[in-house]
Amino acid sequence: MEQYLFFLTILFPILGACLIPFLPYRRRTDMLIYLEFLCLVTSALVLTLLYLSPQGTYTLFRFNSRLSVSFHLDAMGKLFGAMVAFLWPLAVLYSFEYMKHESNEKSFFLFYIVTYGVTLGIAFSENIVTLYFFFEALSLVTLPLVMHTRTREAILASRTYLYYMIGGAAFAFIGMVFVLTYGTTASFLPGGVMDLAKIGNRTNVIYLVYILSFFGFGIKTAVWPFSNWLPKAGVAPTPVTALLHAVAVVNTGAFAVMRITYYSFGADYLRGSFAQYTVMGFVLFTIVYGCSRALKETHLKRRLAWSTVSNLSYILFGVVLMTPLGLTGALCHMLFHSFMKITSFFCAGSVIYKTGKNYIHELDGLGRRMPKIFILFAISAFALMGVPGLAGFVSKWSLAYAAIDSREPLAYIGVGCLLVSALLTAIYMVTILVRAFFPGKDFAYSSLQDITDPNWYMLLPLFVFAAVVIFFGIHPAPVLELLASISGV
Repeated sequence: MEQYLFFLTILFPILGACLIPFLPYRRRTDMLIYLEFLCLVTSALVLTLLYLSPQGTYTLFRFNSRLSVSFHLDAMGKLFGAMVAFLWPLAVLYSFEYMKHESNEKSFFLFYIVTYGVTLGIAFSENIVTLYFFFEALSLVTLPLVMHTRTREAILASRTYLYYMIGGAAFAFIGMVFVLTYGTTASFLPGGVMDLAKIGNRTNVIYLVYILSFFGFGIKTAVWPFSNWLPKAGVAPTPVTALLHAVAVVNTGAFAVMRITYYSFGADYLRGSFAQYTVMGFVLFTIVYGCSRALKETHLKRRLAWSTVSNLSYILFGVVLMTPLGLTGALCHMLFHSFMKITSFFCAGSVIYKTGKNYIHELDGLGRRMPKIFILFAISAFALMGVPGLAGFVSKWSLAYAAIDSREPLAYIGVGCLLVSALLTAIYMVTILVRAFFPGKDFAYSSLQDITDPNWYMLLPLFVFAAVVIFFGIHPAPVLELLASISGV
């Protein structure tokens, strides 16, 4: 029974989505009901799986004694699966209104919901082979979403996305082969699986392979110098960019790096090596680089995209501290950043949908005409800055505390990078809010008289996300205790 529940949870949204173009809908509303039904049932299956908490390993395909596509539910997989199951139905609800006037709507929703099943496959992967299989499948099913509008800009962005993902796949494949060769098993085990007897005097080679694996799996987190694909992907419809930047793609990259660091190579094996210092150096540079690029960007969605680049490296910073507290901070920021960033992207999408305005200098006065959207945007902005009382403060504090506790000189520099990033974030987010609410005393509001807040399809998900950001900012203890138990603190 539990074995079939695993397979059903992953395959149900994939198979159900494949029927979208062929079902005879009498009206668009019938299709929307079917789409939300797929997502809600999938989320219910995930919650059932989490409630039952099966402890076994369930194999879908077995190629030989070492290679199999298998699933297992551990604490980290539960967290990632629950986060995805909560976010996806609300993201689909938002997209109903946004996609109303877009072409190729059925194709869009097909790939949008297939991505849900593929992401769950990553969450519940039992071994590195399964992770790699679904990781690359995710690149393939999100590619049509990036090029959805079929414009020249979208096609060029999709090419960039594909090139980066193919390169990352090659590096990740090298890491997988070395884990299979020098590990005791392909499975994910706390503490790692590397066999020191097999490694012998090849320690430096294994460190180098870890660096390649880090960039291979981490390419989806847009770590520098592989950052440009993420802002370029912003040409896709906002539900896609939110999916890329806050829910599926970037978080699966961070999740995969956590897996290979703590469950394949082993944090104890890597800590203090040139591999740790190398990847940490790239991560710290990306934190400041992403914020700096966001500060000078004038396009609204691209500014938020560069903000995502920076915040993803917050997560990776916690990972590469290679301590239990570091992993706790990384998980905390992965969870809270998802809610903060999807809120800001959906607010930006609502503005674009209602006004057609894409640039920050065009936002003057919109705070008065779209007060709900810009108040919700302000909540996400203050949370991303790390204002106390909001979720972003909790995750940033956890990362800073972990860095100081590690007693690594480079980690101390990391705390400085977090502070610089917080300052730059405050500047580039507050700039948007000032333009929206305070355009100047001579501003002609009559030019915006037909602009209003969007309907409940868009507002309901935003209110839910903002409520989560506020609630866990005020009452973070239960989540922090859960994350500490996952990390082994």
